[in-house]
Amino acid sequence: MNKPKMATEKGVPSNSRVLMLLGQLERMNGEAMGRDVETARQVTAKILHLIQTQEKSGKEVMSKGSTGMEVILASLESSRDVQTTLNILYILTELLTVGRGRRAGVFVSKGGTGILFQILISASKELPPSEELMLQLHSLLAKVGPKDRKFGVKARLSGALNVTVNLLKQNLQNTKLLLPCLQVLRVYSTNSVNAISLGKNGVVELMFKVVAPYSKKNTSLLKVALDALGALLKSKTNARRAVDGGHVSILLALYLDWHRNDTRHRHMLIRKGLLVCLRNITNIKLGRKAFIDADGMRVLYNSSTECLPVRTLDPLINTSSLIMRKCFPKNRLPLPTIKSAFHYQLPHVPAAGPVAQLYSQPPGVDDVVDESDNEETDADTENDTENEEDEKDQHTANDDIETDLNKLHPKKNPGRPFEELRVYERFFVELSEDFQGFNFDCSKSASTTSSSTFCSSSASTQSSRPIIVPTAQALSPKRDPISSPLGGCNPTKGTHTLPSPSAPTPTPPAPLVPLELDTIHLDKDQDKQEKANIPSPDTHSTLSSLSRPPQGQVIAQELVKVLEGVSLEEEVFLSAEDGGKKGVKQEGSPVNTTRHIQSPLLLGGIPALRVGGGGSNWGSDCGSEGAEDEGAEGAVLEVPDTALLLPLHDPDIYVEMVKGTLSVPQYAEVAYPDYFGHVAPTFREPLLERVYGVQRSKIFQDIERLIHPNDILDKVVYDLDIPSCPLIEDNGESLKFNSQFESGNLRKVIQVRKHEYDLVLNSDINSNHYHQWFYFEVSGMRVGTMYRFNIINCEKSNSQFNYGMQVLMYSVQEAISGRPRWVRTGTDICYYKNNFARSSIAAGGQKGKSYYTMTFSTNFSHKDDVCYFAYHYPYTYSTLKMHLSKLEALRTPHIYLRQDVLCETLGGNKCPLLTITAMPESNSNDHICQFRNRPLIFLSARVHPGETNASWVMKGTLEFLMGTSPLAASLRDAYIFKIVPMLNPDGVINGNHRCSLSGEDLNRQWQNPNPELHPTIYHTKSLLQYLAHIQRAPLVFCDYHGHSRKKNVFMYGCSVKETVWQSNISATSSDLQEDLGYRALPKILSQIAPAFSMASCSFVVERSKESTARVVVWREIGVQRSYTMESTLCGCDQGKYKGLQIGTRELEEMGAQFCVALLRLKRLTGLRNHQHLLDLESDIIGPQSKVVSSSTTTYVLEEDEPSFLEAIDYSAESNDEDAEPDNEHRIEVHENTDHLDPPSDSDINHRD
Repeated sequence: MNKPKMATEKGVPSNSRVLMLLGQLERMNGEAMGRDVETARQVTAKILHLIQTQEKSGKEVMSKGSTGMEVILASLESSRDVQTTLNILYILTELLTVGRGRRAGVFVSKGGTGILFQILISASKELPPSEELMLQLHSLLAKVGPKDRKFGVKARLSGALNVTVNLLKQNLQNTKLLLPCLQVLRVYSTNSVNAISLGKNGVVELMFKVVAPYSKKNTSLLKVALDALGALLKSKTNARRAVDGGHVSILLALYLDWHRNDTRHRHMLIRKGLLVCLRNITNIKLGRKAFIDADGMRVLYNSSTECLPVRTLDPLINTSSLIMRKCFPKNRLPLPTIKSAFHYQLPHVPAAGPVAQLYSQPPGVDDVVDESDNEETDADTENDTENEEDEKDQHTANDDIETDLNKLHPKKNPGRPFEELRVYERFFVELSEDFQGFNFDCSKSASTTSSSTFCSSSASTQSSRPIIVPTAQALSPKRDPISSPLGGCNPTKGTHTLPSPSAPTPTPPAPLVPLELDTIHLDKDQDKQEKANIPSPDTHSTLSSLSRPPQGQVIAQELVKVLEGVSLEEEVFLSAEDGGKKGVKQEGSPVNTTRHIQSPLLLGGIPALRVGGGGSNWGSDCGSEGAEDEGAEGAVLEVPDTALLLPLHDPDIYVEMVKGTLSVPQYAEVAYPDYFGHVAPTFREPLLERVYGVQRSKIFQDIERLIHPNDILDKVVYDLDIPSCPLIEDNGESLKFNSQFESGNLRKVIQVRKHEYDLVLNSDINSNHYHQWFYFEVSGMRVGTMYRFNIINCEKSNSQFNYGMQVLMYSVQEAISGRPRWVRTGTDICYYKNNFARSSIAAGGQKGKSYYTMTFSTNFSHKDDVCYFAYHYPYTYSTLKMHLSKLEALRTPHIYLRQDVLCETLGGNKCPLLTITAMPESNSNDHICQFRNRPLIFLSARVHPGETNASWVMKGTLEFLMGTSPLAASLRDAYIFKIVPMLNPDGVINGNHRCSLSGEDLNRQWQNPNPELHPTIYHTKSLLQYLAHIQRAPLVFCDYHGHSRKKNVFMYGCSVKETVWQSNISATSSDLQEDLGYRALPKILSQIAPAFSMASCSFVVERSKESTARVVVWREIGVQRSYTMESTLCGCDQGKYKGLQIGTRELEEMGAQFCVALLRLKRLTGLRNHQHLLDLESDIIGPQSKVVSSSTTTYVLEEDEPSFLEAIDYSAESNDEDAEPDNEHRIEVHENTDHLDPPSDSDINHRD
């Protein structure tokens, strides 16, 4: 080594004593050190004394510009005398003890670690080695090791590993020397290669000798030994070694000893160290098996339960919980197959992709679990790699951004020849209409040029299925077995439906088994009864209780009289039911007008077999032979006439619309909420505050299932996989469930404990996943009892249910009391990974995945109630048809409204297309010219069925557009609106969450839609292509969506400039020429709509989105203002609605505000340099967009939510556009005791 020349810093006196001594030491370096040993000892002893007694001396040595450290290290390297070496080591120890690690960093940077290892090796060759020298060397190495990234590699290459191990083996009883050796070993072991090498050297067994048996002596030594052992056991080889040595039971026994004896909780770190060792061993399957065999679940469960009252012990409880969840045997989802319970045969199967794989799956393949899930294998592929995060490179956040400049520049590419597109001219009559011969003073009835028959045709296409509307008898869960209209549940009796020759029904290859039906009818008021030729009974029987027993034959005869007058179709088959409950007239109801529901009456003419009696307990028990069909009663239930409260709602029209709705399971029941309607509550519904420890307590209850299996009922109470009899009768000891109505989704229910139920959701049809949307009915509840519901097959790795969102509940008793509304409900809500294995078939090829549980608890306020639960406010296809029918009735002579049928869906349902604008003032050329040349706005919604909030926003838009306000009139004057309010009717009808009947996400088909498999997308795109061809591309295209993982309402748009800014591609200024107009609409919305958040908007084009509507319309049709508008399913964290959950009122308001924003946009686009009206470019773009780290755009992986006191075992992905691609990498992060571990793999496939 070249001799360093002693330098002094300005301001340090050159006659400083310590610097003079260092200068003397510097001159002695090299051979002089060996010759003049005594002087070297004296000089180093003096320096040590100065540093120990004067704080300034140490500062002088370590000050900036001083070469003191180099001199000391050079002397250390050249010293051959043990005492001199020790003195220098003492000096270094003193220097490095202060300075918060900065001095250790300097020491490492000057090569100090290597010199220490050299001395360690040479000292080890002395026999016997100097104990004091070894002690000081290891103490110093323990200090600097954590600061040296290459420490492990240097130790291994220099041979220091073996020196330390040999020293350990020889000094197991010498605690003074043992402690620093263990401290160094702890640092060595953090390097995975070293850990394996140490394991081969027998260090794992050595550590167990140090930590066992239980003793309270030398607790600091024990703590370090456990840390070192924990680090060693991160290696799977070492973990196997520990298992083979039978050490799992030793660790558990030790943990139990410490748990019992550490009553004052002074040794929590030792207990934590033992748990970390167990946690690392259980990262391998062999370790998990050994843990279970050693009764580890019971040990940790009992000890954790005893720790619960002490908040400071939370780190122990959290780690114990993590270990137990990991070791909980993976269960099979209780299903025969993960494919949907409903089958729809596609006209042709795509050549590739998940649907093709589904159809090519050989019969008999178990797609619920993988065979390898239960195999013992050394090649462990588990995803519990939280401990190896530091060795993995994280995915960069930006690798989904489109970097191909050619793709970033919109190319108007209509794609199809105009001859093919000319057929779409008929959807644009308004562009050629001349209104000649039109009387502009005429009545409303003549105001539309070409009124389509969308609603009437769909309503009149009556299927042969009887439609079942709610009735008083549905409120009677606790009844004796009764017979259904055709005499029972025996599937051999009769047929379910008689197809009508005129009904356009899809032709699936195999006959579907329709589900059971509820048979009832209602009549509204006296005048409406006369219109329907329904004589009203002379007296309405009203009782004060819904649970009064039947009144016998008199009422049955009264009912027959009513039925004789009904003639909805040619025939009415009647079978009276016994055991109906009497109606109740509610006093003090806020709604004065009532409608009378008469029971039971058929609305389809042909009754169907009622198999099993759904959740509302209509019909018979399974297997009933219909012996008790003699008496029945015509209970009359007075319910509020919600048509007065809801201008667009009419129960009678709704029932008519249901008749024209075709579903795969051939639903023939009507759910109460869809029938009665929803009146938004006037009270606020704040985000639910998360209770500390709620997730942990739920997980512990799940673990109890394994520890106390005898307490588990495991009783199936509802199962769609038994199509003949989904509701399983049980003498009133269980709740009753039903989901057999439009948009319903619930596949199976298992009663786990007396008041706890596991719920399994149905996959989307022709798919094996997408479980998120639910909508089901519950009855048979007891008042005041707290019930727990667990939806056990959720797939997303996080949910807003962890951040304040509640489920929705609709009470029929509340509705008939005049409060027909969905309300947010549920306590103890959380969402966490469970122990149900997800097969690689379901997880896109990935093995070792689990499902997630969404759990909530609730109680019921009314006896004999029927309640409905939903993921979000339901909005069915029949509801849309009813709303469109009512909108037609609202039209004034000044409104141009046309309803066309764009196409038929795969399932045979009609996809409506609306045209809304203002009638021209007259048929003069000027007025006609203004009419035809209005810019177009193209809106669509509900491509994803589970995003019902999109329909509520669309409802707000439609109502505003059809309104009488001056703003609405101006808007109609300004634009022609083309609206497809529901792009995926089949998915909505059949209770899908994301797909159509083709089993594909329709918002990923825009690049190349198939006219047979994706008709709504194909024809909607064709409309836009036609407009592009005739040079009338829309000014704005907006697709309404819902977002499940973010709050507020926001937009995704497309911008070349912002995409380039967020990527590393180089682009010329000409590449970045772009009109900033794409930001105008969201900017306006952020100023006028309280739920809208500009900060959540993103205008970046991602590769994974290139086949979405937003990107395709921007790129191919050339619409600069092409957006996805995302509305939260949860609530808002900014603005007027901050801290509140979102409701239909806010969603409809958002739809109306979107219209107002378009009006403002019209004023801006009338001026050439409209961006100047939105302030300067810097204000529009906002400084945050230019820096990736602080960007609020969607693709930056950052925590969207505040962390809770309690760790949640996965990261909240702020950058998700709700994607669930089939091969998606999910974030799988597990609970650690003090913090959230980083995600193990980025989830970068997000969505529009």
